Amino acid sequence: MNACLHPEVAKRLADCGQSHLVDHLAHLDPIAGSLFAAELAGLDPVMLSELFQGKSLAQPLSLKQLEPPPIASAQEDPAARAVGLQVLRDGLVAVVLVAGGQGSRLGSDLPKGCFRVGPVTGATLYQIHAEKVLELGRRFGRTPPFLIMTSRATDSATRAFFASHDYFGLKETDVLFFTQAEMPALDRATGRVLLEGPGRIFSAPDGHGGCLAALSRQGWLDKLSALGIQHLFYFQVDNPLVRIADPVFLGRHILAGSQASSKVIARRHAGEKLGVFASVAGSCHIVEYSDLPKEMDEATDRSGGILFNAGNPAIHCFSVEFLKRAASGNDLMPYHAALKKVSHWTPQHGIQVPARENALKFEKFMFDILPHANPWLLVWTSREDEFAPLKNADGADSPAAVRVAQSRLAVRWIQAAGVSVPTDGAGNAQVPIEIAPSAGLEPADLDPSMLRAIDWSRPVLLKS
Repeated sequence: MNACLHPEVAKRLADCGQSHLVDHLAHLDPIAGSLFAAELAGLDPVMLSELFQGKSLAQPLSLKQLEPPPIASAQEDPAARAVGLQVLRDGLVAVVLVAGGQGSRLGSDLPKGCFRVGPVTGATLYQIHAEKVLELGRRFGRTPPFLIMTSRATDSATRAFFASHDYFGLKETDVLFFTQAEMPALDRATGRVLLEGPGRIFSAPDGHGGCLAALSRQGWLDKLSALGIQHLFYFQVDNPLVRIADPVFLGRHILAGSQASSKVIARRHAGEKLGVFASVAGSCHIVEYSDLPKEMDEATDRSGGILFNAGNPAIHCFSVEFLKRAASGNDLMPYHAALKKVSHWTPQHGIQVPARENALKFEKFMFDILPHANPWLLVWTSREDEFAPLKNADGADSPAAVRVAQSRLAVRWIQAAGVSVPTDGAGNAQVPIEIAPSAGLEPADLDPSMLRAIDWSRPVLLKS
């Protein structure tokens, strides 16, 4: 047996069907063997075995248990706005951006946040989000701490990207990076851990739900509490429309005494790849589209509309104290399994590129802590105003579609200011229009007199 590996670790691996990892160790040179042995010592083969057997996985909910949840109106709420503005002035809010994904579906190995989506400027997702946080700081005199969750694949590139762009005007100390954990991928037939190469386990980020464990494990929740931060605004990198730290949403969250609040958009149709909110015995749940029973997906109300109509745009506000309690409960966030194609390495055949799904990947979802929040709050928002995710290279949710969505949003804001903008009749601007965060974070920020002087026959960038 390789001297690098403790006998108890080797036995535990063998007992759980992972003896191929121990065997492989014997063929590595001393340096590679030492690194691989350390990686093996960090594995939990019992947990992996249970996950492969379907234990410890999220369990599907019965349709009989589920009810459409209560959702608050999207209308303006002056009292909530006043409260939200005050907590921003008082520096009680932090922002967390989940950015562990790469742009592989977009044909890029860079972090997705580096992708250019500005309809006029070509601004990247990272720039758009950072400039919104910067503008919040300018307005309220306190810049919310801007936490960015990366993965092993995106961490160094994300840090370098922000540094090379001088943090988009933010202070370096205001941008706080932390990295989510990884989970090994298992062969779907045998449950054996797959290898990425000699002496390297194939692992993948542990899902956006890894955000909670990473915040806790790396001490950020305690650091935020020490800074007086009481509320954490959470969103995902691929959505440039999100209103970061929306004061009305924050105020409603606080006035309701909510531990976890979420924005909700209407589903377009059954089968849409969007998580769905539901209520179970008074608690809030989200059923991921991949776990959604067909009968729930297609259920209709008396008028023929979609019964479970509340879609999840992944925009949340959490009480920091609630997150700290949730982080202490190891069983609050079960893993979800996904069947994927995974190219992997074997000692016998080298790199293997599968023709079909060959592996199980395991992820946690941030919304699995929602059932443990009491009280909780859901608030409607408009898809056109706050949700245009970048996911695909072409068609729906593509870079072209996301740019159009930003221009359409700009048209609505400008029209709300009482200024006419040439459109094609369907609400699409005849030329690209982009509103920089410095010009406005919401429609009321725009100056009508400035807008009336603009030539709308060519691309327009509004900025301060």
